[in-house]
Amino acid sequence: MALHITDECSSCGACEPECPNGAISEGEDHYLINSDLCTECVGHFAEPQCMSACPTDSIEKDPGRQEDKDALLVKFRTLHPDKEPVLS
Repeated sequence: MALHITDECSSCGACEPECPNGAISEGEDHYLINSDLCTECVGHFAEPQCMSACPTDSIEKDPGRQEDKDALLVKFRTLHPDKEPVLS
């Protein structure tokens, strides 16, 4: 599952620099996560860094984007073909 940012986002921007895939950007009303780039930090970290950085708990799993850990790892390898994943 990719992550998404809810309307509760305060637009503080704390999440954006934490994303190792560059999946987070500023939207019109609040920050957004590009589902095609989000790996939930699989391959990089043990847990999603944006969720840890969010002061409003506005980042959650996207129920419309069902992806298991294996699918997220495949996405990581596609986005970072020259990088070895950190497996946790």
